[in-house]
Amino acid sequence: MSFEDYSKYDGLGLGELVAKGEVTPLELAEEAIARIEKHNPALNAIVYKAYDDARAAAKGKLPDGPFKGVPFLIKDLGTKVTGWPRTSGSRFVADVVDSEDSELTKRFRASGVVLVGKTNTPEYGITGTTESALLGPCRSPWNTNHISGGSSGGAASATAAGIVPLAHASDGLGSIRIPAACCGLVGMKITRDRNPQGPDDYDRAIGFSVDHVVSRTVRDSAAMLDATGYPEPASPYAPPPKARPYMEEITKSPGKLRIAWSSETPSGRPIDPEVQAALERTAETLKSLGHELVHRGLGVDYRTLYRAQGCVSASNFAAGMGRLIEAKGREPEQHELEPLTWAAMKSGRKLTGEQALWGWQTLRLLNRQILATFEEFDVYLSPVMGTPPPEIGFVDPVNLEPKEVNRRQGVVFPFTPPFNFTGQPSLSLPLWQSAGGLPIGMMFTGRYADEATLFRLAGQLEKELPWKDRKPAVWN
Repeated sequence: MSFEDYSKYDGLGLGELVAKGEVTPLELAEEAIARIEKHNPALNAIVYKAYDDARAAAKGKLPDGPFKGVPFLIKDLGTKVTGWPRTSGSRFVADVVDSEDSELTKRFRASGVVLVGKTNTPEYGITGTTESALLGPCRSPWNTNHISGGSSGGAASATAAGIVPLAHASDGLGSIRIPAACCGLVGMKITRDRNPQGPDDYDRAIGFSVDHVVSRTVRDSAAMLDATGYPEPASPYAPPPKARPYMEEITKSPGKLRIAWSSETPSGRPIDPEVQAALERTAETLKSLGHELVHRGLGVDYRTLYRAQGCVSASNFAAGMGRLIEAKGREPEQHELEPLTWAAMKSGRKLTGEQALWGWQTLRLLNRQILATFEEFDVYLSPVMGTPPPEIGFVDPVNLEPKEVNRRQGVVFPFTPPFNFTGQPSLSLPLWQSAGGLPIGMMFTGRYADEATLFRLAGQLEKELPWKDRKPAVWN
């Protein structure tokens, strides 16, 4: 394989070459390593390089999965890899080294991938931009002055630049969809508990966060979810089963869908005109494909929704920090946490049990209101973001006051969180670009547990509005 050929293929394409004996896993690992060395100084996407592990795995006997021999990256948050550090982007736990693989890591390995390193993430994955005091800012390969999104910004930056064809990502309030939108990728936030993390998964207690991948093609996303998304023994939260493999779904017509669409924001403020125009073009395209489009928003009481979520998330974060403090044997010093993180921990500790459970109860009631929308519609369409990707430093959790960080996040990232609360699948597709050449992602949300409809629609749009020939400035 020539150096130029590597990034022409998606993950399944590389796996097919390995299966045919046209390239070896070791050759693919060396190609990925060469690109990390070439591009990472500009991007800061990879924060842990596991080259020796990757070469050893590539030389060994790999499972005969669909991604056999394909280089792959793990996000430096939550998911464990034996013998690797897991900093969570935080100075407080920067010395953690894991002694075992998470269940999801085992399933990734079973798909055949070769793990080559870990990707950048903000502190505890809190922000929609990947900029931390410990790991530094991760940059977009489309324009390195701009963000790659968060909290899976490193995964998205590396995938978009052609370092790997797909990479592990996770999403708690938008952290798969936002980086996918910033970097021009496919990003499926899967149904709650579709992918497992194992029996010690306390940090998923409130159910907002899920793990999957970001990828350059729809079929890589579908194939990896087929490989990893099956029930976990003894899990009390198994999701409804799928009807057939998602790889079959992407080849099927979605039929005529009833699609609601809106740029309704929690604040009521209008979004950036370029993003609004892209949304309207998407609606027109869907109409031309035979779908029924109805212009309407969720209509939920956003003020109460986010007040309730704030109680739940802050309480959960404080409880999670309590576990880390117990394991560490001491409280964090203020300088070991960024201002936003410190504020989140302190506010969570002030909440009473009554307030936390009020939040849970209210979320349950409001989630029912959101889910009722999907009794009338198959899919809900909105942008992923309220603006094109901003410059590094605009949403800066290290140097800005926490209130200002959250105010700016409300402007840039107004759309993604509700579907973490409801647990629904929600998909970012890279359909458009701004006048400045930055990606603009559109978000398609389906009924609970109905990734199938989203994959069918994504397959249709990938043909109608192809993005595969768009390449960022930092590429291959």
